[in-house]
Amino acid sequence: MATPANAPADLSAALVLSAPPLADWLVVLPVALMIGLGAVLMMVRKSVRLHGGIAIAGLVMLVLLDAGLLWRVSVHGPVTMVMGRWLPPFGIAFTADLFGAVMALSAAIAALAAGVFALWDIDASGRRYGFYPFLMLLMAGVTGAFLTGDIFNLYVWFEVLLISSFGLLILGSQPEQIDGALKYAILNLIGTTLFLIAVGALYAIFGTLNMADIARKAAGLRETAPLTGLTALFILAFAMKAAAFPVNFWLPASYHTPRVTVSALFGGLLTKIGIYALIRVAIMLFPVEREALSLVVAISAVLTMLVGAFGALAQNDIRRLVGYLVIAGIGNMLAGVAIGTPAAVSGAILYALHSVVTMTALYLVAGQAGRLGSTWSLTGLGGLYRRAPWFSAAAFLLFLAASGLPPLSGLWPKVALLKASLDIGAWWLAAAILVSAFLITLALARVFLLAFWRPGPEIGTEVADAGESQAADPVDWRIALPLGGLTVLTVLFGLMPEPLLDLSQTAAAGLAEPAAYIHSVFGGGTAR
Repeated sequence: MATPANAPADLSAALVLSAPPLADWLVVLPVALMIGLGAVLMMVRKSVRLHGGIAIAGLVMLVLLDAGLLWRVSVHGPVTMVMGRWLPPFGIAFTADLFGAVMALSAAIAALAAGVFALWDIDASGRRYGFYPFLMLLMAGVTGAFLTGDIFNLYVWFEVLLISSFGLLILGSQPEQIDGALKYAILNLIGTTLFLIAVGALYAIFGTLNMADIARKAAGLRETAPLTGLTALFILAFAMKAAAFPVNFWLPASYHTPRVTVSALFGGLLTKIGIYALIRVAIMLFPVEREALSLVVAISAVLTMLVGAFGALAQNDIRRLVGYLVIAGIGNMLAGVAIGTPAAVSGAILYALHSVVTMTALYLVAGQAGRLGSTWSLTGLGGLYRRAPWFSAAAFLLFLAASGLPPLSGLWPKVALLKASLDIGAWWLAAAILVSAFLITLALARVFLLAFWRPGPEIGTEVADAGESQAADPVDWRIALPLGGLTVLTVLFGLMPEPLLDLSQTAAAGLAEPAAYIHSVFGGGTAR
């Protein structure tokens, strides 16, 4: 029967008709803040002296917003907002669960530390060519990737952060930067193309790009759709983004070339987005298909760990050495994905949080060591402990954390992954984790002995023999504040791990049983 022309249409099935709670705006405010501040910095691009203050204030606000979002999600469960008032799966959703919220907060803390360090590391020329606007755009992409509930928009946010990372990578226009940027760009564009192909295939199969919609439809399509091949394509694309074996060679060829602040941002954040996307897709959307591919992922995890550990042992350049430590950490996180149990996924999440903080800090250590010794070469460094004892103490603690030794943050993720490996009888995977940790301990012990503990070039001269001590370098707050803050976080996490252990376990349980995530998107017909 025809509907009268003047009859009111029922929009409740398609549109959000009520205003969302104010607290739910925390889902989109972090991204909006970073995009807005990037625009503001471009408007004052000729007043570069203002860039640092504006950016640091914005990053402090980002940390506070992400902390508020994490509290909101931990108390009330996953929260969703939909763009343009269209209800999912028609509208583009921002959905924050514990996994996304805690990763966004850790990324904001690392970015704040790098931003403060940049006040010392990035000169007027680097600011004039857009360091801080690029940083804001990078954080918009990183935060958007962690909080989006739409898999195509995950691709879009990858593109946003890639564009900004290209700009940051070539800041300075040195020949080695251009060479590193070319390798970085080619491999990442290949990975992005594979990601886009996978998204197109996914849409052809499911007819939707909303992650919650995909999660609830996957079970009904497993008998008729090639979901294992689709999952393998996603895993390959994200493995390239995360620098996993055998597609990891672009990272050590590029991460040591930009300014140390940029290397810290890349090492702390960018590879973790690949791991985040891999966990989100493989664990929440396609767990059955991940199980079928688990052996392949486990082998890749072992080889990634060993390549990273042996690569670190072989390096003389301290920046390249830290790059290989990033790769070894990716292998540990992949091991959690390969095992796939909630305990293993919890260990992978815990390791990602540890790695965001520790790898960012280790690049800052490399930058300060290079400044004090006027070289990046381990054979040319020496005597740093005598010149900067407090800096050396912080570096020693961070080396312990990166090695997985007590009582620092790296211990607990490795314990969780070891236990998860042994629980399923994967002794060879547990052995690889232990061997990798042992080799990394040797590599970092070598760094400390050569660069810090060994006498420097001045020691052994007649002046030194006469008992005259070398004056300690003054401590610059732009170096001490971010490096000290990150070191304190690793110590607190190591000594009081319970809060993050609980968060990671709850986040892993939410990925394994995504009913709350799905309900936040489709339940109730509201924006929540």
